[in-house]
Amino acid sequence: MRFTLMILCCTLLFSGCSIRRLALAKVGDALANSGTTFASDDDPVLIKDAAPFSLKLMESILAETPGHRGLLLAASRGFTQYAYAFVQQEAEEREVGDLAAADALRVRARRLYLRARDYGLRGLECKHRGFGATLRENPKAAVARVTSAADVPLLYWTAASWGSAISLSKDNPDLVADQVLVEALIDRALDLDEVFESGALHSFLVTYEWSRQGAAGAAAERSRRHFGRAMELSGGKLAAPLVALAENVSVAAQDRKEFEALLHRALDINPDAKPEWRLENLVMQRRARWLLGRAGQLFVE
Repeated sequence: MRFTLMILCCTLLFSGCSIRRLALAKVGDALANSGTTFASDDDPVLIKDAAPFSLKLMESILAETPGHRGLLLAASRGFTQYAYAFVQQEAEEREVGDLAAADALRVRARRLYLRARDYGLRGLECKHRGFGATLRENPKAAVARVTSAADVPLLYWTAASWGSAISLSKDNPDLVADQVLVEALIDRALDLDEVFESGALHSFLVTYEWSRQGAAGAAAERSRRHFGRAMELSGGKLAAPLVALAENVSVAAQDRKEFEALLHRALDINPDAKPEWRLENLVMQRRARWLLGRAGQLFVE
C-alpha cells in the first residue's frame, strides 16, 4: 500500500509538472500571436501604455520556457517596435527642447534594441546551434546555414534591432563594427524571401543602403530600387517606405520638393484601409508630420 501511494504521488507530481509546462507553452503560444491584435489598434498611446506589461510577461514565460522559438521571435519584434515607436521617436522629438532627456531616451532605446537583438539570436540558436558564435567568426558561413524561409522573421528582426542599436551608437566603435553582421543577416533574409511582410526587407534596406560599405553603385540608387519594390509589394498602402526615402534620400539630395511630396503621400494613406497595418501607419504618419515640421532645419535654401 505504501509503495502504491508513493507511485501515485510521483505520478501526480510529474503530471503536475507536465501540466505546468503545457500551460506555459500555451500561454507562450498566445503571447507569440498577440502582435496582430496590437497591430490593428487605432490608439498608439494605448499600445504604448500596454506594451511594457506584454513584453515583461513574455520575458517571464521565457524564463520558464527558454526554448520557445515563437515567443523569442515575438520578444525580438516587440522590443524593437516599442523602442522605435515610443522611445527613439520621443527622443528625437524632445531633442530641441531638452537635450539631456533626449540623450537619456536614446540610451534607453539602444538598450531595448540590444535586448531585442539577443532574443532574435536566441531564436536562431534554437534551430542552428552555435549560430551566434559562428556569425561573429564568419558571417557568410553562419547565414549560409539558414536555408528555410521560415527563419526569415528572426533574421529580419535580429537585423532590424541590431542595426537600430548601431544607428544610436556612433560613439561605440565595437558596436559599429557589428555592421557587417547586420548586413549578412538582412541579405540572407532577402535571398530567402524577398517578399517578406509585403516588402519589409526592402523598406529596411531603403535606410540601410546608406551604411553599406563597398557596394556597387550609389547608395541613393540602391535605396530607390528598394523603395520601388517595397511600394510594389505593399500596394502603396504602407507609409514606411515613403518616410524612409524622404528621410534618407531626399534629405541627402537636398530635394525639398520630393521630401514634402513623399511625406504628404504617406499622410494621405488611409490607416483603416488595411487594419493589420493600422498601428504601423499611424506611427509612421506621426513621424511624417514631425519631419515636415523640421523641413526648415533639414534643407538649406
